[in-house]
Amino acid sequence: MTLAAKASSKKSSSDNSRDGEKQLPKPAALLTWYDRHRRKLPWRAGKGERPDPYRVWLSEIMLQQTTVRAVAPYYARFLARWSDVRVLAAAPIEDVLKAWAGLGYYARARNLHACARAVVERHGGAFPADEAELRTLPGIGSYTAAAIAAIAFDAPASPVDGNIERVMARLFAIEQPLPGAKPQLRRLAREVTPLQRAGDFAQAMMDLGATICTPKRPACALCPWNQSCAAFARGDAERFPRRTPKPEGALRRGAAFVAHRTDGYLLVRTRPATGLLGGMTEVPTTEWTADFDERDALKSAPQLARSTAIAWRRLPGVVRHVFTHFPLELSVYVADLQPTARAPKNARWIKISELDDEAFPSLMRKVLADAVDRFGEANRPPSPRARARAARR
Repeated sequence: MTLAAKASSKKSSSDNSRDGEKQLPKPAALLTWYDRHRRKLPWRAGKGERPDPYRVWLSEIMLQQTTVRAVAPYYARFLARWSDVRVLAAAPIEDVLKAWAGLGYYARARNLHACARAVVERHGGAFPADEAELRTLPGIGSYTAAAIAAIAFDAPASPVDGNIERVMARLFAIEQPLPGAKPQLRRLAREVTPLQRAGDFAQAMMDLGATICTPKRPACALCPWNQSCAAFARGDAERFPRRTPKPEGALRRGAAFVAHRTDGYLLVRTRPATGLLGGMTEVPTTEWTADFDERDALKSAPQLARSTAIAWRRLPGVVRHVFTHFPLELSVYVADLQPTARAPKNARWIKISELDDEAFPSLMRKVLADAVDRFGEANRPPSPRARARAARR
């Protein structure tokens, strides 16, 4: 009795899993498909070429929680500037954070730099091929270690990212929702991984999930494994993987202060090295809290002048940003100051013409987008275009 026939009899999820273990999909079918349809990606070695572990590692770190389209230009710039792990390890962390700015999840950049240094110091500049050894390096977890081992060294490792989770959940019609199903999906992925061409197989699974077994409207008719897929046999592939709804984080609010000196300087500070947006550049802000009271915002404004009160102006609207665990809304205040204004403790002045050289995260670039345009406009009402921009926020 085939897997498809068994699946159509609507057995329990545990029965489906046991049946799938007996008749696993054939790796050769997927590899044949991959040889014809593999994606051309900047970090992927060509057919017959030996992958560079540095490039594999760099791309895998960048691709965590980020799309291929967003990563491609960052990857190219990093590679042009830091061509190998030794060069990256020798770079100042501030330069790495600046190059990363806008890519998000900034702990990855700090771990990237720490990992490069560890590879140089512990392994003489050569990435270890062993999956367990890779996991001891900063920023390299189970998935990344398996991806590097498989793709760079062709070890029989089984990386399981979101694409591969989806493929496995559909192949075996796994009813248990994510994230609880992760251990079972990893086990099934290991069982279908061949001993030969493990690197190509891992990338084939990623490509299958990205181009055929997509979250919505999967192209099941084109899938090389459709005859082995329980969800396809049932006709409900889109229902997998099941997911436990994520609780939404409470909205946090606060205020940001954009202080501008009339000689073309902006007040900024560097966030603590650890924690949210660690080591990145920001304009001064209040704390971000669920019970923020706008009436108290100016109590947290930076103290820049002793004798004269600073005329802070609140811009219309708010800047909205969504972090992994909570959404945020910031009111933005701007002020024009004389060139003699001194920076408070732990803050500094930078040239507005050199903003692109700073490690501003996406949130701060949103804050600055309108504020910088408004310097010197204290006595003019907002233009219709500005009001429209504020209304769209």
